[in-house]
Amino acid sequence: MGGNPIQSFSEGTAESDVVDAMYEDIARAALTNTRWRFATNQAQLSRLEAAPTGRFDAAYQLPNDLIMLSAVTIGDEPIMYDTYGDKVYCDATENDVVIADYIFRADESNWPPYFTIAVEFQVAAMLAVSVARDAQLASMMEQKGELQMSRARRLDSQQQTTRKLNTSRFIAQRRS
Repeated sequence: MGGNPIQSFSEGTAESDVVDAMYEDIARAALTNTRWRFATNQAQLSRLEAAPTGRFDAAYQLPNDLIMLSAVTIGDEPIMYDTYGDKVYCDATENDVVIADYIFRADESNWPPYFTIAVEFQVAAMLAVSVARDAQLASMMEQKGELQMSRARRLDSQQQTTRKLNTSRFIAQRRS
């Protein structure tokens, strides 16, 4: 970017001050960009004593490390839910085991290289605007960041069992 190298976010240079102010927002936004396998977790939710005021039967406490909720299930079946602050409301009985699938703030040491590079491009684009004041450089870094993020999503999606396409509906239609 034409600036000074950063050894620490707290070293007091213009570059480190900008990165210190923006880095966590960039990282969290990148983590919620898609359902990354390395940043996805499941947790059994704890039912709260107080029932919701309306529409749902039960309230559950969401995990502390949650950034974004992806699904709520009972017995491996997705259920309807809504989030209110740090709670999720749904229709569940006291005996139901309610599981949340969610994205959490994964530590950088656990980020795969393809994701790390995508975030580095996003930080570079931010520095190009705020420190180097070079819109053309910022645009180039944003484009490279988007391309790398696309590659990262493709690579990350390969880390689960491939889902079999249900073709029975199509075959039945063809035979009729």
